[in-house]
Amino acid sequence: MRRGQSDLKCDAVWAGFLRMKYHIIANYARTKDKDIRIVQEVFKSAGKETEVHRTTKRGSAGALAAELSSRGEDCTLIVMGGDGTLHEALNGITDLKKCALGLIPCGTGNDFAASANIPHDVKKAAEIIAHGQPECVDYIELSDGLKSLNAVGMGIDVDVLKRAYSKGGGKLKYLFSLVYCLKHFRSYNFTVDYGDKTEKHFGLIAALGNGRQIGGGIKLFPDAKINDGYMDLLIVDYVSRFKIIFAFIKLMLGKINAIKEVTAARVKSVCFTPEAPCSIQAEGEIYDNVKLDAHIVEGGLNFYLPAKAAKKG
Repeated sequence: MRRGQSDLKCDAVWAGFLRMKYHIIANYARTKDKDIRIVQEVFKSAGKETEVHRTTKRGSAGALAAELSSRGEDCTLIVMGGDGTLHEALNGITDLKKCALGLIPCGTGNDFAASANIPHDVKKAAEIIAHGQPECVDYIELSDGLKSLNAVGMGIDVDVLKRAYSKGGGKLKYLFSLVYCLKHFRSYNFTVDYGDKTEKHFGLIAALGNGRQIGGGIKLFPDAKINDGYMDLLIVDYVSRFKIIFAFIKLMLGKINAIKEVTAARVKSVCFTPEAPCSIQAEGEIYDNVKLDAHIVEGGLNFYLPAKAAKKG
Protein backbone atom coordinates (compact mmCIF):
# COMPACT_ATOMS: atom_id res chain seq x y z
CA MET A 1 0.00 0.00 0.00
CA ARG A 2 1.37 3.39 -0.96
CA ARG A 3 2.04 5.60 2.02
CA GLY A 4 0.18 8.89 2.31
CA GLN A 5 1.68 12.36 2.52
CA SER A 6 0.86 12.60 6.24
CA ASP A 7 2.87 9.41 6.90
CA LEU A 8 5.89 10.80 5.08
CA LYS A 9 5.55 14.11 6.91
CA CYS A 10 5.58 12.31 10.25
CA ASP A 11 8.72 10.38 9.28
CA ALA A 12 10.41 13.64 8.39
CA VAL A 13 9.72 15.24 11.77
CA TRP A 14 10.38 12.11 13.83
CA ALA A 15 14.17 12.31 13.54
CA GLY A 16 14.15 15.71 15.23
CA PHE A 17 12.34 14.35 18.29
CA LEU A 18 14.87 11.63 19.12
CA ARG A 19 17.34 13.67 21.16
CA MET A 20 15.05 16.12 22.93
CA LYS A 21 13.92 16.43 26.52
CA TYR A 22 10.40 15.29 27.35
CA HIS A 23 8.42 17.95 29.21
CA ILE A 24 5.66 16.67 31.49
CA ILE A 25 2.79 19.10 32.10
CA ALA A 26 1.02 17.71 35.18
CA ASN A 27 -2.42 18.94 36.17
CA TYR A 28 -2.17 20.18 39.76
CA ALA A 29 -5.62 18.89 40.74
CA ARG A 30 -5.62 15.53 38.96
CA THR A 31 -2.06 14.17 39.06
CA LYS A 32 -0.69 12.18 42.00
CA ASP A 33 2.98 12.37 42.98
CA LYS A 34 3.31 8.60 42.79
CA ASP A 35 2.01 8.62 39.20
CA ILE A 36 4.60 11.24 38.21
CA ARG A 37 7.34 9.08 39.73
CA ILE A 38 6.11 6.06 37.77
CA VAL A 39 6.20 8.04 34.53
CA GLN A 40 9.69 9.41 35.24
CA GLU A 41 10.97 5.89 35.91
CA VAL A 42 9.58 4.66 32.58
CA PHE A 43 11.47 7.38 30.72
CA LYS A 44 14.61 6.89 32.78
CA SER A 45 14.60 3.18 31.91
CA ALA A 46 14.24 4.13 28.25
CA GLY A 47 17.29 6.42 28.53
CA LYS A 48 15.27 9.58 28.04
CA GLU A 49 15.30 12.78 30.07
CA THR A 50 12.18 14.36 31.53
CA GLU A 51 11.33 17.61 33.24
CA VAL A 52 8.13 18.07 35.24
CA HIS A 53 6.08 21.26 35.09
CA ARG A 54 3.07 21.44 37.42
CA THR A 55 0.10 23.60 36.56
CA THR A 56 -0.97 25.99 39.30
CA LYS A 57 -4.45 26.97 38.18
CA ARG A 58 -6.91 26.73 35.31
CA GLY A 59 -5.25 28.01 32.14
CA SER A 60 -1.66 27.46 33.21
CA ALA A 61 -1.22 24.34 31.03
CA GLY A 62 -1.63 26.58 27.99
CA ALA A 63 0.89 29.08 29.34
CA LEU A 64 3.39 26.30 30.02
CA ALA A 65 2.90 24.84 26.54
CA ALA A 66 3.42 28.27 24.99
CA GLU A 67 6.63 28.88 26.92
CA LEU A 68 8.11 25.43 26.29
CA SER A 69 7.25 25.37 22.58
CA SER A 70 8.54 28.87 21.85
CA ARG A 71 12.21 28.09 22.49
CA GLY A 72 12.92 27.41 18.82
CA GLU A 73 13.77 23.72 19.27
CA ASP A 74 11.90 20.46 18.74
CA CYS A 75 10.06 19.37 21.87
CA THR A 76 7.64 16.81 23.20
CA LEU A 77 4.97 17.88 25.67
CA ILE A 78 3.39 15.13 27.77
CA VAL A 79 0.07 16.04 29.34
CA MET A 80 -0.80 14.30 32.60
CA GLY A 81 -4.42 15.32 32.99
CA GLY A 82 -7.76 15.13 31.27
CA ASP A 83 -9.40 16.56 28.16
CA GLY A 84 -9.35 20.11 29.50
CA THR A 85 -5.61 20.07 30.22
CA LEU A 86 -4.95 18.52 26.81
CA HIS A 87 -7.08 21.23 25.19
CA GLU A 88 -5.15 23.98 26.97
CA ALA A 89 -1.80 22.51 25.96
CA LEU A 90 -2.81 22.13 22.31
CA ASN A 91 -3.93 25.74 22.11
CA GLY A 92 -0.80 26.94 23.85
CA ILE A 93 1.68 25.36 21.43
CA THR A 94 3.29 28.07 19.30
CA ASP A 95 4.59 25.88 16.45
CA LEU A 96 2.86 22.54 15.86
CA LYS A 97 5.47 21.52 13.28
CA LYS A 98 8.22 21.50 15.90
CA CYS A 99 6.26 19.94 18.73
CA ALA A 100 4.89 16.48 19.52
CA LEU A 101 2.12 15.92 22.04
CA GLY A 102 1.56 12.91 24.29
CA LEU A 103 -1.18 12.09 26.78
CA ILE A 104 -1.22 10.19 30.05
CA PRO A 105 -4.92 10.21 31.06
CA CYS A 106 -5.50 11.46 34.61
CA GLY A 107 -8.77 13.32 34.19
CA THR A 108 -12.43 12.65 34.89
CA GLY A 109 -13.82 12.04 31.40
CA ASN A 110 -10.70 11.14 29.39
CA ASP A 111 -12.77 11.15 26.20
CA PHE A 112 -9.97 11.73 23.73
CA ALA A 113 -7.90 9.00 25.38
CA ALA A 114 -10.77 6.59 24.69
CA SER A 115 -10.88 7.60 21.01
CA ALA A 116 -7.09 7.23 20.72
CA ASN A 117 -7.12 3.89 22.60
CA ILE A 118 -4.67 5.22 25.19
CA PRO A 119 -4.78 3.11 28.38
CA HIS A 120 -5.64 4.71 31.73
CA ASP A 121 -2.76 2.87 33.40
CA VAL A 122 -0.10 5.59 33.75
CA LYS A 123 2.82 3.21 33.23
CA LYS A 124 1.37 1.75 30.03
CA ALA A 125 0.47 5.20 28.71
CA ALA A 126 3.98 6.47 29.46
CA GLU A 127 5.54 3.47 27.66
CA ILE A 128 3.65 4.39 24.48
CA ILE A 129 5.51 7.72 24.44
CA ALA A 130 8.86 6.59 25.81
CA HIS A 131 9.20 3.70 23.34
CA GLY A 132 7.16 5.01 20.41
CA GLN A 133 7.14 7.77 17.87
CA PRO A 134 4.52 10.41 17.09
CA GLU A 135 1.88 9.85 14.42
CA CYS A 136 0.03 12.52 12.48
CA VAL A 137 -3.53 13.08 13.70
CA ASP A 138 -6.21 15.60 12.78
CA TYR A 139 -7.61 18.45 14.80
CA ILE A 140 -10.53 20.85 14.43
CA GLU A 141 -9.78 24.55 14.04
CA LEU A 142 -12.31 27.36 14.36
CA SER A 143 -12.23 30.57 12.35
CA ASP A 144 -10.84 32.50 15.33
CA GLY A 145 -7.93 30.05 15.69
CA LEU A 146 -9.27 27.97 18.59
CA LYS A 147 -8.24 24.31 18.23
CA SER A 148 -10.11 21.21 19.37
CA LEU A 149 -8.70 17.71 19.40
CA ASN A 150 -11.83 15.86 20.47
CA ALA A 151 -15.14 17.70 19.94
CA VAL A 152 -16.80 21.10 19.76
CA GLY A 153 -20.46 21.91 19.98
CA MET A 154 -23.31 24.17 20.99
CA GLY A 155 -26.71 23.49 22.47
CA ILE A 156 -27.60 20.95 25.12
CA ASP A 157 -24.01 19.74 25.54
CA VAL A 158 -23.04 23.19 26.84
CA ASP A 159 -25.92 23.11 29.33
CA VAL A 160 -24.90 19.60 30.42
CA LEU A 161 -21.36 20.77 31.11
CA LYS A 162 -22.46 23.89 32.99
CA ARG A 163 -24.72 21.81 35.21
CA ALA A 164 -22.11 19.08 35.70
CA TYR A 165 -19.45 21.60 36.72
CA SER A 166 -21.80 23.10 39.29
CA LYS A 167 -22.43 19.69 40.86
CA GLY A 168 -18.91 18.29 41.21
CA GLY A 169 -18.25 14.55 41.55
CA GLY A 170 -17.02 11.95 39.06
CA LYS A 171 -18.17 10.65 35.69
CA LEU A 172 -21.78 10.10 36.80
CA LYS A 173 -22.27 13.86 37.12
CA TYR A 174 -22.28 14.07 33.29
CA LEU A 175 -24.91 11.33 33.00
CA PHE A 176 -27.20 12.85 35.63
CA SER A 177 -26.78 16.30 34.08
CA LEU A 178 -27.65 14.92 30.65
CA VAL A 179 -30.85 13.32 31.98
CA TYR A 180 -31.88 16.60 33.61
CA CYS A 181 -31.09 18.70 30.54
CA LEU A 182 -32.91 16.35 28.16
CA LYS A 183 -36.05 17.03 30.20
CA HIS A 184 -35.64 20.80 30.56
CA PHE A 185 -33.62 22.07 27.59
CA ARG A 186 -35.40 24.21 25.00
CA SER A 187 -34.45 23.79 21.35
CA TYR A 188 -33.38 26.81 19.31
CA ASN A 189 -33.12 27.92 15.69
CA PHE A 190 -29.88 27.90 13.72
CA THR A 191 -28.60 27.64 10.16
CA VAL A 192 -25.82 25.30 9.10
CA ASP A 193 -23.69 25.48 5.94
CA TYR A 194 -21.59 22.47 4.89
CA GLY A 195 -20.55 21.15 1.49
CA ASP A 196 -23.07 22.59 -0.96
CA LYS A 197 -25.90 22.56 1.59
CA THR A 198 -27.58 25.27 3.63
CA GLU A 199 -30.08 23.94 6.16
CA LYS A 200 -32.28 25.45 8.85
CA HIS A 201 -32.79 23.52 12.07
CA PHE A 202 -34.71 23.75 15.33
CA GLY A 203 -32.34 21.70 17.38
CA LEU A 204 -31.17 20.32 20.69
CA ILE A 205 -27.53 20.09 19.73
CA ALA A 206 -25.10 20.92 16.93
CA ALA A 207 -21.69 19.34 17.33
CA LEU A 208 -18.52 18.28 15.54
CA GLY A 209 -16.38 15.32 16.53
CA ASN A 210 -12.82 14.35 15.78
CA GLY A 211 -13.05 11.85 18.63
CA ARG A 212 -15.93 9.49 19.31
CA GLN A 213 -17.38 10.70 22.59
CA ILE A 214 -17.91 13.52 25.11
CA GLY A 215 -18.90 13.73 28.78
CA GLY A 216 -16.99 10.69 29.97
CA GLY A 217 -18.44 8.20 27.49
CA ILE A 218 -21.47 9.71 25.71
CA LYS A 219 -20.92 8.43 22.16
CA LEU A 220 -22.18 11.28 20.01
CA PHE A 221 -19.85 10.31 17.15
CA PRO A 222 -19.58 6.48 17.28
CA ASP A 223 -17.88 6.18 13.87
CA ALA A 224 -15.43 9.08 14.17
CA LYS A 225 -11.69 8.55 13.62
CA ILE A 226 -8.92 10.88 14.71
CA ASN A 227 -6.88 10.57 11.53
CA ASP A 228 -9.30 10.20 8.60
CA GLY A 229 -9.25 13.83 7.43
CA TYR A 230 -12.89 14.50 8.36
CA MET A 231 -15.02 15.83 11.19
CA ASP A 232 -18.22 14.00 12.12
CA LEU A 233 -21.16 16.42 12.06
CA LEU A 234 -24.10 15.74 14.36
CA ILE A 235 -27.35 17.72 14.59
CA VAL A 236 -30.24 16.57 16.75
CA ASP A 237 -33.49 18.39 16.00
CA TYR A 238 -36.36 18.83 18.42
CA VAL A 239 -37.47 15.57 20.02
CA SER A 240 -40.81 15.41 21.85
CA ARG A 241 -40.86 14.59 25.56
CA PHE A 242 -42.62 11.33 24.69
CA LYS A 243 -39.75 10.22 22.44
CA ILE A 244 -36.89 11.59 24.54
CA ILE A 245 -36.48 8.39 26.58
CA PHE A 246 -36.05 6.30 23.42
CA ALA A 247 -33.54 8.81 22.04
CA PHE A 248 -31.65 8.68 25.34
CA ILE A 249 -31.41 4.87 25.21
CA LYS A 250 -30.07 4.96 21.66
CA LEU A 251 -27.57 7.62 22.68
CA MET A 252 -26.25 5.47 25.53
CA LEU A 253 -25.92 2.52 23.14
CA GLY A 254 -23.89 4.58 20.67
CA LYS A 255 -26.74 4.45 18.12
CA ILE A 256 -27.65 8.13 18.03
CA ASN A 257 -27.58 8.07 14.20
CA ALA A 258 -30.57 5.71 14.21
CA ILE A 259 -32.87 8.50 15.42
CA LYS A 260 -34.77 10.09 12.52
CA GLU A 261 -34.38 13.58 14.00
CA VAL A 262 -30.61 13.27 13.63
CA THR A 263 -28.56 14.71 10.78
CA ALA A 264 -25.12 13.11 10.52
CA ALA A 265 -22.39 13.67 7.95
CA ARG A 266 -18.64 13.59 7.49
CA VAL A 267 -17.40 17.05 6.59
CA LYS A 268 -14.24 19.01 5.92
CA SER A 269 -15.70 22.35 7.00
CA VAL A 270 -18.95 23.65 8.45
CA CYS A 271 -20.43 26.88 9.77
CA PHE A 272 -23.27 27.15 12.30
CA THR A 273 -25.19 30.40 12.68
CA PRO A 274 -27.60 30.48 15.65
CA GLU A 275 -30.56 32.83 15.63
CA ALA A 276 -29.50 34.17 19.04
CA PRO A 277 -26.02 34.30 20.62
CA CYS A 278 -25.00 31.14 22.46
CA SER A 279 -21.95 29.60 24.11
CA ILE A 280 -19.94 26.74 22.63
CA GLN A 281 -17.82 24.05 24.25
CA ALA A 282 -14.52 22.52 23.15
CA GLU A 283 -13.20 19.54 25.14
CA GLY A 284 -15.49 20.61 27.95
CA GLU A 285 -14.15 24.16 28.06
CA ILE A 286 -16.91 26.72 27.60
CA TYR A 287 -16.46 29.78 25.38
CA ASP A 288 -18.71 32.79 24.92
CA ASN A 289 -18.82 34.92 21.76
CA VAL A 290 -16.99 32.32 19.63
CA LYS A 291 -18.64 31.30 16.35
CA LEU A 292 -18.84 27.60 15.52
CA ASP A 293 -17.23 28.02 12.10
CA ALA A 294 -14.78 25.13 11.74
CA HIS A 295 -12.58 23.09 9.41
CA ILE A 296 -10.47 19.97 9.85
CA VAL A 297 -6.69 20.25 9.78
CA GLU A 298 -5.64 16.90 8.34
CA GLY A 299 -2.54 15.36 9.93
CA GLY A 300 -1.71 18.68 11.56
CA LEU A 301 -0.57 17.39 14.95
CA ASN A 302 2.26 15.05 15.92
CA PHE A 303 0.72 12.82 18.58
CA TYR A 304 1.77 9.62 20.34
CA LEU A 305 -0.64 6.75 19.72
CA PRO A 306 -0.56 3.06 20.64
CA ALA A 307 0.88 1.08 17.74
CA LYS A 308 -2.40 -0.75 17.06
CA ALA A 309 -4.40 2.50 17.02
CA ALA A 310 -1.95 4.06 14.57
CA LYS A 311 -2.25 1.10 12.20
CA LYS A 312 -6.05 1.08 12.30
CA GLY A 313 -6.25 4.76 11.28
